[in-house]
Amino acid sequence: MGVDLGDLAVGKSVPLEQLSGKKFAVDAFNNIYQFLSSIRQPDGTPLMDSKGRVTSHLTGLFYRNTNLLERGIKPIYVFDGKPPEFKRRTVAERSAIKEEATDRWKAALASGNMEDARKFASATSRFTAEMIEESKQLLSAMGIPVIQAPSEGEAQASQIVAEREAYAVASQDFDCLLFGAPLLLRNLNITGKRKVPRKNITIDIEPELISLPDVLSNNDLNRSQLIWMGILSGTDFNSGIKGIGPKKALKIAWACKDINQVVEYCRNQLKYEFEEDPAEVEKFFLHPPVEHGIKPKFGTVSKEKIIKLLCDEHDFSSERVGKTVDALSKKMNEKGEQTGLSQWA
Repeated sequence: MGVDLGDLAVGKSVPLEQLSGKKFAVDAFNNIYQFLSSIRQPDGTPLMDSKGRVTSHLTGLFYRNTNLLERGIKPIYVFDGKPPEFKRRTVAERSAIKEEATDRWKAALASGNMEDARKFASATSRFTAEMIEESKQLLSAMGIPVIQAPSEGEAQASQIVAEREAYAVASQDFDCLLFGAPLLLRNLNITGKRKVPRKNITIDIEPELISLPDVLSNNDLNRSQLIWMGILSGTDFNSGIKGIGPKKALKIAWACKDINQVVEYCRNQLKYEFEEDPAEVEKFFLHPPVEHGIKPKFGTVSKEKIIKLLCDEHDFSSERVGKTVDALSKKMNEKGEQTGLSQWA
């Protein structure tokens, strides 16, 4: 989900090849949810092993990151920690949305409408503690750094980029711009040909780079005003005001000098009272709990650990997984990214 900046955050398309050699702080939960939502059977059922355990996230993490590593792109996965107290309501709202989507998915299956079943199923994804742990295990076995954030993963990823330990934050959400990420990379894990829902056409999707300084300059904003816009239209931490999109939020942000004026404007002009304290939300975006001075280290690729997790534990094809790891090893040696899959720079 996250804040909607619409056409106000204009990016620049960049071919994957131009990202080779760069490190990216990946918003882990955001990316893994993409895999859970999109990697499914035609009827919307997620991929599962013989014990009925979901494996869509592992499939996405393994094969997509293999593709990135072979291209010289270096992901650093940052996982969420403890959310702020005022996020509880939005978490509860999301849970209710998933329950409703689950009911609609089952109804679509019962009626034989596979297109609707697939659509509603994508909104039912749940990321369990077990999934989190095995995702971390797989990434570590692939030599990819795993960073545990004290709170929001996007905030920590933004800090890593701000400290120049990575080139950009890789996420679909714009929230990292509110957290101060200098550069956002969207579409990293959905690059390629994609079918347009309910239409018999496909489109090419490329990574898109969005610069925070450009967003602020092009819209005559400072970062606090950008945060106010998020609060007005809705963030991960508060519900937005119905009918307030990016353009209306921009006009209100221009008219106000601080967050208190934003609250007064909403109270007097829109007859709206925030359930969460906007000042607390603004403070969280400006000064989130993060670790400073993190130096992500890339490790070795362990074929043995990967096969143990994917094949022995979750029924992946040992032949296919083994060939994929061997091909990755060969490709990276050719590129000179490693010497025999040893330590990365």
